[in-house]
Amino acid sequence: MSLSYRTGPARGAGPARVAGAASAPDAAASAPSLILLHGYGADENDLARLAPLLAPDSPWYSVRAPQRLPHGGNAWFPITTPGRPDPSAVDEATETLWDWIDGALDADTPIIPVGFSQGGLMATQLLRTRPERMAATVVLGGFVLGAPQPADETLAASRPAAFWGRGEDDRVIAADAVARTAAWMPEHTTLTARTYPGLGHGISPEEIADVRTFLAG
Repeated sequence: MSLSYRTGPARGAGPARVAGAASAPDAAASAPSLILLHGYGADENDLARLAPLLAPDSPWYSVRAPQRLPHGGNAWFPITTPGRPDPSAVDEATETLWDWIDGALDADTPIIPVGFSQGGLMATQLLRTRPERMAATVVLGGFVLGAPQPADETLAASRPAAFWGRGEDDRVIAADAVARTAAWMPEHTTLTARTYPGLGHGISPEEIADVRTFLAG
């Protein structure tokens, strides 16, 4: 299954459907690549505007999820029970995403997955399957899969840097998924966690500023 994407300042990345502008092209050559992962019902254009706000010196790719929805937009996996996706469907989406990353980036390129909602879960899946590729992980209004993943024991020992932000008024992500994530993240990452009063299922300017500070550190 193939994935479509948008790209920003990256060298040797191959053809892109839409190109972004480099804010600091010389720095981009050595910076980790942002992998932007949208939520359910969106596409690769949804988060692309965030890239220069989060890490202006980094190359970026905004990837379209593989499943086309009947009413428009795309999904990484079907919604069955909210907050409890089918692990086999998530595994398939994770393999598809890694296949795309392996084809688009050099094997030694560090990445920073930045995911919103379903895309936030996919960001954690990249972390939980190949943590050695991660420079950091950013989860915005997302959650973790309940099923154990291959690198969980490694992560519990290494505790790599991660950011998890969510709206205090988010009613989209199920409460048990939030509780599961709140338990898993500090046990497997060096976590920067933020909750935003008055924010629903979205991304606020304050959260963008916090992610930028996190990535700059």
